[in-house]
Amino acid sequence: MISTVVWGTGNVGRAAIRAVEAHPKLKLAAVLVHDPGKVGRDAGELAGLDHALGVAAVDDVDAVLATAPGAVVYAATGDIRPDEALADIGRAIRAGAVVVTPALYPLYDQRNAPPEFREPVLAAIADGGGSLFVSGVDPGWGNDVLPLLISGLGTTIDAVRCQEIFDYSTYEQEESVRYLVGMGQPMDYEPLMLAPSIPTMVWGGQIRLMARALGVELDDIRETLERRPLTETVSTRTMGEFAAGTQGAVRFEVRGIVGGEPRIVIEHVTRVHASCAPDWPTPPDGDGAHRVIIEGRPRIEVTVEATDEGENRSAGGNATAVGRLVGAIDWLVEAAPGLYDALDVPLRPAVGRLGRK
Repeated sequence: MISTVVWGTGNVGRAAIRAVEAHPKLKLAAVLVHDPGKVGRDAGELAGLDHALGVAAVDDVDAVLATAPGAVVYAATGDIRPDEALADIGRAIRAGAVVVTPALYPLYDQRNAPPEFREPVLAAIADGGGSLFVSGVDPGWGNDVLPLLISGLGTTIDAVRCQEIFDYSTYEQEESVRYLVGMGQPMDYEPLMLAPSIPTMVWGGQIRLMARALGVELDDIRETLERRPLTETVSTRTMGEFAAGTQGAVRFEVRGIVGGEPRIVIEHVTRVHASCAPDWPTPPDGDGAHRVIIEGRPRIEVTVEATDEGENRSAGGNATAVGRLVGAIDWLVEAAPGLYDALDVPLRPAVGRLGRK
């Protein structure tokens, strides 16, 4: 059994505790929290399980890493604290742990990551002998292993399009929705996530991964952006009101240009209410889905919907990201220490988990 630490118990961390507990080769060794109010609480309670796991949450990082865990699921956010997240991850790697995380977008495509991200990780690996694998949903399996797998069913491929189509009122991080993405803000407000070059920073690595796997050279990576205002004030179940005239929907593309044409495209269609931009692509049931479209012969379209925590689509997406990461831990433990990406780490069947509680 691989002793495994879950670091953070937010939207990703809750799912990580459940995934570690369910994995037949992993043993939950510790849960690290930042909130003093969570210290001492049982991991099962924090994960929303109906039974205790016998592991109390702690906040002493040094003491936990001193036990030399085999793996760490780093579930703390890196969106607004990348330097701190990078430092935390480096500490865990230096302790000899395999680390899996969705937290650092620049490291999804680790070969082309900026030196300020890549070099500290490589130094930590050299010092401690641990490993790192960074992945998620979108960016993540929705625009690396899934489209590449589906492309193998085609005869001729004209273009690969990956879509995330979501109602963000189901996403339980209001600060990110309102300020990073800009929902409910005036139309002259520039959200950080939509500022020029930021979409390429987040999703460009996925474009490069797909190009590498498909054996094509990229001419360029380009961005497009559209925003729509709400035509009327709407009320949401989780985040309250969003006023008429404020941003209610966003559509952007990150385009991999091959031979002068957009051949590899990652598209996001994000709303805070279904009434906004109804002419844009919609998910099958209005809440959210990830879709891959292979234009070619034959044309192939695959839509994935995941739910968790009371039929919540955002929670379902988080759970699939965690499943990809936690499911890779035993493979990474057997592999040589290193910095890995989605093309290195296989997506494998859930061996030993069918019917497991």
